[in-house]
Amino acid sequence: MSILLLGRPVRIALLKKTHVATCLLALAICNLVFVVSAYAQMDPRQQRGLTLARANCAGCHSIDKVTASPLKLAPPFRELHNRYPVESLEEALGEGIVSGHPNMPEFRLDPGQVGDLISYLKWLER
Repeated sequence: MSILLLGRPVRIALLKKTHVATCLLALAICNLVFVVSAYAQMDPRQQRGLTLARANCAGCHSIDKVTASPLKLAPPFRELHNRYPVESLEEALGEGIVSGHPNMPEFRLDPGQVGDLISYLKWLER
């Protein structure tokens, strides 16, 4: 079945695919605007914490508000506050986390970095 569009016959199936593609593109753009505006609301400490998380943690943990963790055993950062207060991680981050989950590398952050990462984790709670 086809209809005339601008004087040319167009199949309805093609119109449906085009409409679906247009809706998906609009949804993707809205999602991008939402994510960008959310991250734009971070203060400098939270932004530095995000940078630390990207560099050191994103290989295993989800560090955002929506995606799954690349390593299923590694909890998404957005859920850490459901397990315990994220402030309780300060000492472990400063002294070196040895085993948060299997295959987790040991690393140690300086006090400023610990504060930045904790600030970012608190931001994820919102």
